[in-house]
Amino acid sequence: MNKIIPKTIGATINFISYFSSPSAAKIAIKLFSTPRKGKTTSQELKFLETANQEQIQFEDFTIQTYHWKGVNETILLAHGWESNSFRWKDLINQLQTKNYNIIALDAPAHGSTGGKSFNAIRYSECINLVVKKFKITTVIGHSVGGMATVFFQHKYQFKPIKKLILLGAPSDFTGVLNRYEIMMGYNKRVSKAIENYILKHYHQLPDYFSPAVFSKEITAKGLIIHDKKDDIIPYQDALKFKQNYINSTHIATQGFGHGLKSETVYQHILNFLND
Repeated sequence: MNKIIPKTIGATINFISYFSSPSAAKIAIKLFSTPRKGKTTSQELKFLETANQEQIQFEDFTIQTYHWKGVNETILLAHGWESNSFRWKDLINQLQTKNYNIIALDAPAHGSTGGKSFNAIRYSECINLVVKKFKITTVIGHSVGGMATVFFQHKYQFKPIKKLILLGAPSDFTGVLNRYEIMMGYNKRVSKAIENYILKHYHQLPDYFSPAVFSKEITAKGLIIHDKKDDIIPYQDALKFKQNYINSTHIATQGFGHGLKSETVYQHILNFLND
C-alpha cells in the first residue's frame, strides 16, 4: 500500500470508532493480522522442492515444513512477516556446506502453510510443534520470526535448545503496534479499543509481550544481529535485547537493511554455530 491508502482506511476506521469502538478494533486487528503477500511463488517452489516436505496439523490448518538433511546439529529457520521459507535460500546453501540438518517452516497464513491470520503468539505455537518433532537444537528467526522464537522459548523453556539467533527482531510488541497505528493514522479511540481487544483475547496488555524482557529468562546462548540502518525494526530494539539477554552476543551491521541478506551476516552465523 502507498502512504495514502493506509490513511484513507484509517480514517474510515476512526469514523467507525465513534459508533462502535469494538467494531473498529476488530477491523484494525484483522488488517494488522492479514498478510498481503508471502505466499510461495512457482519460482520459489523450484528451490523449496529440493527439500523433503512435510505438513503438521495445528488447530484448523497445516504447517508446511521443509527438511534439508545433514549429519550435524538440527537448525530451525523461522522467517518474518510477509515472507516464506524461500527467504533463507542463500543461508541454507551456506549451512549445507557444513552439513547441518536444516528445517524451515512457513508461518501461519504465509508460504504454503494454511490459516488466514497471523500473530507472533500463534507462530510461536507452530514453532513449538516443529521444534519438538524434529528435535531442534538451534533456532534462527528473522524479524517477527525472532519475536515468535523468543515467545516459544520463554513459554516452554525447551532444554534441548542450545542457541538462538535473532536477526532484526523486534524487542517489544508495543513498538510494532505503535508503528502500525501511526501508519494508519488511528485516533486515540481506536488505539484504546485495540488495547482492550488484545487484553480480552490474550489476557494481557500489549506491553506485556516483550521479547527483550522475556529474554532475561532464557539460558540458551544467543546471537543478536541488527543493522543500524534497519528501516523496519529500529536498531534501538537490538540494544534492548543487549541490555536484557545476558547470555547473548550483539553484532551491529551497517548497510544490510532489515533483510540482513549478506555473506558477512552468514559468516557471523556460521562462526556462532561453530563456537
